[in-house]
Amino acid sequence: LFSPEHGLNTKGIDGAFINNSIDELTQLPIISLYSKKLQPSQEDLANIDVILFDIPDIGCRFYTYLWTMTYVMEAAAKYNKPLIILDRPNPISGNFSLTEGASLDENYCSSFIGRWSIPLRHSCTIGELALYFNKAKNIHAKIEIILCKNWNRNMFQTDWNIAFVPTSPAIKNFNSMLLYCGLGLLEATNISEGRCTENSFEIAGTPYFNNKMLCNIFNTIQDEVELETKNFIPTENKYANELCNGVLFKIKNKTTFRPVFTALLFIKMVKDCYPKNFKWSNYKTLVNPSGVKHLDKLLGTANSEDLFNLPMLQFLSQVEKITTVYNWQKETENYLLY
Repeated sequence: LFSPEHGLNTKGIDGAFINNSIDELTQLPIISLYSKKLQPSQEDLANIDVILFDIPDIGCRFYTYLWTMTYVMEAAAKYNKPLIILDRPNPISGNFSLTEGASLDENYCSSFIGRWSIPLRHSCTIGELALYFNKAKNIHAKIEIILCKNWNRNMFQTDWNIAFVPTSPAIKNFNSMLLYCGLGLLEATNISEGRCTENSFEIAGTPYFNNKMLCNIFNTIQDEVELETKNFIPTENKYANELCNGVLFKIKNKTTFRPVFTALLFIKMVKDCYPKNFKWSNYKTLVNPSGVKHLDKLLGTANSEDLFNLPMLQFLSQVEKITTVYNWQKETENYLLY
C-alpha cells in the first residue's frame, strides 16, 4: 500500500511528514509518498505486478493527491509497471465554463502543489489528467482508466446522491471543497482560513477584523457569495486559542460561482481596509520547508503579491485576465472521457 499527503486514513496534518506504517485492516505495509520520497522506488515496486491508483481529487490544482499520481505515473513508466487508475467524478463539476486560472507558470512557480501548467480549477477528472500528462509530458506509462458510470460534466457532488466523505482533515463538506479553490489562497496570508475549526475553508477571520464592516463592504461589491459574521477560535494553526472575528462565505449559486475570483477580491479588500495589519505569510510544509513564495505557488503566477498593490479598478481588470482560461478544453479534448 502507498499513501499520499494526510496518510491512508486521510487524518494527517496538512503539510506534515507522513511516516511509513502498517495498515490495521490488512496488516500490509504502508509506504508513505509524502516523506523523504514522493515517488515509489524500484525496490518498492519489485514484487508488484500492477499499480492500482484509487484516490479522490477535489478539482483544485493545489490539492496534492493529483501530483502524487504524476509521480506514481513516472515510477510506473520507469520500472515498467502497468498502472490502473480508478477514475472519480470531479466533485466541483466538469463544466469547462467554470474553469478558473491562473494557469501555472512552470518556469517560476512549479512545486509539489502544482508541478505543471493546468488551470487552478481544472474541470477534469484524475483519469483525464493522467491521460493528458502522459502525452504532454512524455511519460509513456502503460495506463488503463476504469471509468465512472452515470456521471455528466455538469454534476456537482451534491447531485450524486452519495454521502460526502472527507478527503482530508480540512475538507469537511461540499462547500469547503468548492470554496477551497479560492480560500486556500489565504494560507499565504495572516488571515485564518478556518483550519482547526468545524468550518475550515468556509470561514475567514483574524482578531483585527471588524467583521460587520467587511460583510457590508464585500456584499456590496460582488454577488458571488453572501458574507455573514461568524466568530471562531481555532484549536491549532493561525491564532490558536484566540478569538477570531470571522466571516462565513455562503455561496449563492454553485453553478456559476467563481471561487478564485471571489477569494482574490476578498484578500484585496482586507489588504486595503487593514494596510497595517494585513501581512503576507510563509507557509512551511514538508515540500516547502521555508514556506516562501507560497502565494506564487498556489496561484501559479510569479510575483503575485504585487497584484494587490494595484488600485482597485486595475486590480479587477488584472484578476479577470488571470482567472479567465482560454483553450483548456480544446487542449484536453483528446483526453476527455465523459
